[in-house]
Amino acid sequence: MTQVGFYHLTRTGVAQALPQLLGRTLAAGERALVLCRTAATVTALDRALWEVAEPDWLPHGTAADGDADLQPIWLSVEDVAPNGARFLFLTEGAETARFEAFTRVFDLFDGTDEEAVAAARTRWKAVRAGGHEATYWRQGERGWERGG
Repeated sequence: MTQVGFYHLTRTGVAQALPQLLGRTLAAGERALVLCRTAATVTALDRALWEVAEPDWLPHGTAADGDADLQPIWLSVEDVAPNGARFLFLTEGAETARFEAFTRVFDLFDGTDEEAVAAARTRWKAVRAGGHEATYWRQGERGWERGG
């Protein structure tokens, strides 16, 4: 059973929230696949990860860089983890049919967009119906707060 966390972004966008979560992923000795819906988002997140101040370095790559097996974080529009990632980050409502391929899935959604929230609710129901463990996290003033 895969653990799926739904991350309700209420204070920042994905480019600001993702580095902290990826930093924790690397600190845990894990590799990550960040799945985006568009190539433009891959490019924007690639730039954001290079420019982020905290954590100070997030080694990552994209198909444009190559050498996926050397990259602890892989940004892609393809639902494949060529870097051996066991953690999957879903952005922009990206979806996977391969939950079993990952230990943990992080579904980050924009809490200021009603359509994104409604779509996340639909994904939540599908995850639960699929027998996976689902948790809910919301951005609070002091960081991530677990909800019910």
